[in-house]
Amino acid sequence: MSSKRRALVGGVILAACLAAPPSPAAADPAPQSASPAPPPAVVDAMERDLGLSEQQVVTRLANEQRAAVAEAALAGRLGGSYGGAWLNDDASKLLVATTDPGSTAAIESQGAQPVVVKRSLAELDAIVQRIDQAPKHARAAVALWYADVKANTVAIQAPTVEAAQALATAAGVAGDAVSVSATGERPTPFIDIVGGAPYYIGSSRCSVGFAVTRGSTPGFVTAGHCGRAGNRTSNPTGTFQGSSFPGNDYAWVAAPGNTPQPWVRGSGGSTVIVRGSTQASVGSSICRSGSTTGWRCGLIQQHNARVTYPQGTVSGLTRTSACAEPGDSGGSFISGNQAQGVTSGGSGNCTFGGTTYHQPVNEILSAYGLTLTRG
Repeated sequence: MSSKRRALVGGVILAACLAAPPSPAAADPAPQSASPAPPPAVVDAMERDLGLSEQQVVTRLANEQRAAVAEAALAGRLGGSYGGAWLNDDASKLLVATTDPGSTAAIESQGAQPVVVKRSLAELDAIVQRIDQAPKHARAAVALWYADVKANTVAIQAPTVEAAQALATAAGVAGDAVSVSATGERPTPFIDIVGGAPYYIGSSRCSVGFAVTRGSTPGFVTAGHCGRAGNRTSNPTGTFQGSSFPGNDYAWVAAPGNTPQPWVRGSGGSTVIVRGSTQASVGSSICRSGSTTGWRCGLIQQHNARVTYPQGTVSGLTRTSACAEPGDSGGSFISGNQAQGVTSGGSGNCTFGGTTYHQPVNEILSAYGLTLTRG
């Protein structure tokens, strides 16, 4: 259920949505010391990947925390003259750029080192935005571009210098404000589309139902109450192409550049391979995967139920005894290796048990002309 729309009365989930805001915003954090001890797993990984000792890791993290506070304060104080900030190699010094020589004392008062530059961060960002609007064919030939605050320029990197220069020219930003170079980088997305995994719509979170394709376009099915056509998603990046709620509770998101996988997240980080979408009988066991409560199982109680949510009635739902909670919306229901549907809503929770409804996946596939990704 959507945290913006849900109300819990006597343990009953009264809204249709099982979407939720990102976990960090859900509760006030416990009081912490100024420099809490870093988690052992973080220390171990930094020792391994950065070649540091344990004490160097602890010192570096403390310096980084102080630098973040100083950077935020100076960015606001310097206003339009702010040119960005960065740490030196061992994170012992924060360098802060400014276009105003008169602001160096303010920077030093925060324990940072001032660097007087020609262009502000706002000016660099404006150049980046001009490149963003360049013709698509010119952008497609380039690996990446970004505001390089250390060099006080906008960097464009491509397989060849000529391709990088062509983008700068197409964007009308050639000159000393732009640096072009060749790179061996070939960026590709690393996100697999997996059932039960989280995705975000602004500040709300829902769960992927099943990976699908429409023609050559990859994407996923999910709950309709999670978003409307045109809404953007992140992790994976995509766009709602169709959505129906109430009446139905289904949607599909096109996510070009991501990789659809025939998997649902199972128990303990395992995956379950989706082999098809044959509807299971009433009384069959069924398991649900979602980004809040993970892998939960129960029994199918009814098919084709009509459910009245505060937002209206939704028809054709399957009722199960597998529990769910806010944030699980849109997630996968699977029986054996057969996809069943996407989480809609319900009552109760996973502490005191509960009833959950899902929209059958075959109806969603038919409605939008989608092909289920199978193993």
